[in-house]
Amino acid sequence: MRIIIGAVLLIFSLSLKAQDSKDTVYFKKKVLETIDVDILMSYYTQSGTHAAVSGGIGDESLQDITPTLVVSVPLNEDDVLTVDAGISAYTSASSSNINPFDSRNSTSPASPYQASSGASRSDVLAHVSGSYSHSSDDRNTVSSGHVSLSNEFDYFSFGFGGGYNKSLNDKNTELGLKANVFLDNWRPQYPVEFKRLSSFKRLTSTSRNSYSLGLSYAQVISKKLQSLVNIDGIYQKGLLSTPFQRVYFADVADRYQEDFPIADDIERLPDTRFKFAIGAFINYYINDIFVLRTFTRYYQDDWNIKSWTASVEIPVKISEYFTLYPSYRFYNQTAADYFAPYNVHLSTDTYYTSDYDLSEFSANQYGFGLSYTDIFTSAHLWRFGLKSIDLKYNYYKRNSGLKAHLVSFGMKFQLD
Repeated sequence: MRIIIGAVLLIFSLSLKAQDSKDTVYFKKKVLETIDVDILMSYYTQSGTHAAVSGGIGDESLQDITPTLVVSVPLNEDDVLTVDAGISAYTSASSSNINPFDSRNSTSPASPYQASSGASRSDVLAHVSGSYSHSSDDRNTVSSGHVSLSNEFDYFSFGFGGGYNKSLNDKNTELGLKANVFLDNWRPQYPVEFKRLSSFKRLTSTSRNSYSLGLSYAQVISKKLQSLVNIDGIYQKGLLSTPFQRVYFADVADRYQEDFPIADDIERLPDTRFKFAIGAFINYYINDIFVLRTFTRYYQDDWNIKSWTASVEIPVKISEYFTLYPSYRFYNQTAADYFAPYNVHLSTDTYYTSDYDLSEFSANQYGFGLSYTDIFTSAHLWRFGLKSIDLKYNYYKRNSGLKAHLVSFGMKFQLD
């Protein structure tokens, strides 16, 4: 009798367990709980006296305002769609001198150190991109893809790419792979003196294609120490020079119209370039108030530019909601083989540029930011709760004389 009762109880218990297993619903936390909206704005201004448009001399003042909207939408527990759209509206003294005689103040002669008020003085770059990411059920694998478009008066860009990240070792290790392709096309704008010169050698190819591959390795070393190493390679082919940048030859007699020197040719550079970079981040949690974030990177390419970057940021949590972000960045690079200052190149050279972005220089950047974060989104704008506000200022200075200021502002909202 005990055997029969025991058998009945065993069968009943197994039946209940089977029913429980059948009725169990596996709960999976969403990668993104609700719609996130980022409203971003930046203002950039610079000054200097090495404008590439006028062959390495002249006013290179520039002002740029960049409003951007980023919306991230959870499609389900695993998938997120993100759309990023914005414009970059700029005014440039340098590009205004593509035609220094256009609509200028007639009381002053044209000069590299005076901006023209013509059509090339300002422009708007518009960009939009969309990305999709999918996370595995265990959240150890994330795959993603994206497409992008951008356009301005002389340049169009179409890009696409994807990425794959794998977490290992209880999420203490992460491996990443990313690849991108950009298929760009110039609508060449030439310095005004060449537009009416029949002997001028115009560019026959206007495409520029870029292919990049990146690898990353992140490791949690301890509770306080984390690191990340990334390696990037980029191959470019096509029109890699800028068609409206002038060059002046030392072995050709100088010519002027008013006070503006007439160029001997436009910038000409090789049609291929390979770039390689390796960088490392190390973050150290000091205590509840201070965190140390450091970064270093080495770069080189086959135009013989070599550079080194080092930066440090120390977030300081001053309250439950506010954090300060002082930062410093140092950068140093060698010159490209094809660079020379104004009126130094020879007409027998095959390639030449006087763009000081390709010169030897060192730069320092000092930054300070303030962040407000409220995980409970207490403040609201309609149905959107305010999650964070970020404000940051950066001052940048090269030893070649270029100075720049950047103010960036961002607000993140979350749909209730």
